[in-house]
Amino acid sequence: MSIKNNWNKIKDEIANIAGRNVEILAVTKRRSVEEIRQTISAGASLLGENRVDEAREKFVQKGLLKEFPEIKLHFIGHLQRRKVRDVVEFFDCIQSVESEKLAVEIDKRCAAINKKIDVLIEVNVSGEEQKHGISPAQTEKLAIKILSLQNLNLKGLMTMAPYTSDEQILRATFSGLRRLKEDLSKKFGGDFFKILSMGMSNDYIIAVEEGSTMVRIGTAVFED
Repeated sequence: MSIKNNWNKIKDEIANIAGRNVEILAVTKRRSVEEIRQTISAGASLLGENRVDEAREKFVQKGLLKEFPEIKLHFIGHLQRRKVRDVVEFFDCIQSVESEKLAVEIDKRCAAINKKIDVLIEVNVSGEEQKHGISPAQTEKLAIKILSLQNLNLKGLMTMAPYTSDEQILRATFSGLRRLKEDLSKKFGGDFFKILSMGMSNDYIIAVEEGSTMVRIGTAVFED
């Protein structure tokens, strides 16, 4: 199957399940410039990368951002503070904000170049030690901090589910983030929590059923 066929299949599956708008973010890490061009031609406007050096090579040095000015680039990987300056330079959104120190560093680096950037709070709903993200119990405190910073636009929450075929575990993770979003929306307003970024190639159907508004899909887009 072609990238276009894969894209349309995913889009149709989500539309049939959701009955509402769910954005598809194409994860383009380790994908070639030509593959990315095909993905954009298929309809992708949101692209995700998790390594800043690789992203710079493809989107800045090889000119994809100039070629396709309509696309929005999301940083979806673990972000070290020493890499923040590079990320804010050309990304539109950071989905992996997990601490106050990181939020403050992003704000500082954005101020230096007179830029505002969208951010999501990464929440470790499943509690796995090997996963990044703030605990659900600490999310409200981090949200308060982000909302106090002038150069960050809080847009929602992100999580990664355990890599498992156990549907109950997956649903518990996704529904946990949805309930957290609902609680925070009541306290701070829904405009700050419009995005629920959850679901990847192996579990996006369940994520959409549990309320995802944005799925991050790589393998299912690019491979048969």
